[in-house]
Amino acid sequence: MTTLTDADAVDGLRDALGLLKDREQVAERLLVSSAKHSFDPDKELDWDAPFEEGKWFWPPELVSLYDTPMWKRMSEEQRILLSQHEAAALASLGIWFELILMQLLVRHIYDKSATSAHVRYALTEIEDECRHSKMFARLIARGDAPWYPVGRAHLNLGRLFKTISTTPGSFTATLLGEEVLDWMQRLTFPDERVQTLVRGVTRIHVVEEARHVRYAREELRHQMLTAPRWSQEFTRLTSGEFARVFSVAFVNPEVYTNVGLDRREAVAQVRASGHRREVMQNGARKLTDFLDDIGVLRGAGRRLWKSSGLLA
Repeated sequence: MTTLTDADAVDGLRDALGLLKDREQVAERLLVSSAKHSFDPDKELDWDAPFEEGKWFWPPELVSLYDTPMWKRMSEEQRILLSQHEAAALASLGIWFELILMQLLVRHIYDKSATSAHVRYALTEIEDECRHSKMFARLIARGDAPWYPVGRAHLNLGRLFKTISTTPGSFTATLLGEEVLDWMQRLTFPDERVQTLVRGVTRIHVVEEARHVRYAREELRHQMLTAPRWSQEFTRLTSGEFARVFSVAFVNPEVYTNVGLDRREAVAQVRASGHRREVMQNGARKLTDFLDDIGVLRGAGRRLWKSSGLLA
């Protein structure tokens, strides 16, 4: 990742969103918020309570097959079962993504002052992500659905990305992984149709991820003004490709097989679903608007974002 100096945080840096905030001040505020609003999922949630009969594991409107011909043929019981498997698949994807994020954060702070608030907050975020990964793993283990690892191709692409990613590329990918799921989770945790345990998991994740998003957005704004031109262009391309990978990996197609559906037909109907396309674009809209404002969605990178289906 590119090395930042103290000069990067000087007063007067401005982008399309206005003056940038001082990196240390942002981090100090996030550290205060972390001290007040951090959770221990092992203690906060009732892991022994039985699942409630007839409740969903993910809001039905966010289940990939919702409103497709296949969905209309499914029984309510099979729809709820699919929601459980998709929730497990999303938790599995979240673990994969957070493992990547933690490694990128460690790389980001490797050559920076360990006494700075910026580094201390990064370490705090890594603590959060460790708890989130354990929480997601425990949620999967608590239910009847399996762990859904990403495919080998995406696993290896993740390894490659961790190796070659620049700082702005890393923070762009961080926001992609966090903001789409955050939008869905904000719809999930207040939804009384959804299992209490799932709502508790998503509530904790939403509260703590809000800080992570703020940190990543502010740092990315700095990077898109101060990184070398080649790094900015590389970020545009790699973020577009990561968006394509993310959109494909978002729901593991094994979920369809495991609930007794024809996998090929299910995948085809999801791809053709206008509702699903609208859900994914709505989930990404705040992020794509932000990336557009700061100059990430340009050129070939923008075309890749469009081909991912996340950008209208």
